[in-house]
Amino acid sequence: MSDRIIMRTGECLIAGGPPFTAAEPEVVIGELDGPVGTAIATLTGNQSAGHSKVFAILDTDIQVRPVTLMVSKVTVKSSAYTNILMGTVQGAIANGVLDAVREGFLPKEKANDLGIICSVWLNPGAATDENLDHEALFDIHRRAMKEAIRKAMTNEPSIDWLLENQENVTHKYYQRALDAKKEKA
Repeated sequence: MSDRIIMRTGECLIAGGPPFTAAEPEVVIGELDGPVGTAIATLTGNQSAGHSKVFAILDTDIQVRPVTLMVSKVTVKSSAYTNILMGTVQGAIANGVLDAVREGFLPKEKANDLGIICSVWLNPGAATDENLDHEALFDIHRRAMKEAIRKAMTNEPSIDWLLENQENVTHKYYQRALDAKKEKA
């Protein structure tokens, strides 16, 4: 994998765990001296209320490599949400990145040359659930991050798969709307 990585994209949804633990990271991966590096620098300096951008860290003062910038898909409105996003989920994202390096999805020799932007979704209900399962939340976000990176780096799904399966796949929320409409009829 010594070829230049300009820009790869991937996503993953893992749901089905305890309440409010689903994860759906979307990633953009590329060389820091290309468009991804420019985007990371721009996003880092362009903070906005409710959508802070932060580096993924294993713990305070331990930034992960490749550098990974987390961007929340949900407007952050409470300190409880912030604490979960910038704690459990941030640590999970960082660990997922390292898992991807360990498993060879990201080349170790490029750890200082690549950057990742991760759009993170954390269910807003997590902030008010007194019984939130932080261990499950961590594990699910960690696995989803590694899988999003794997899919990005292997260009999955392939265009051939998409073309072959286009008519057999229905977006789950569209399908729910169709099913609800049928139930009313």
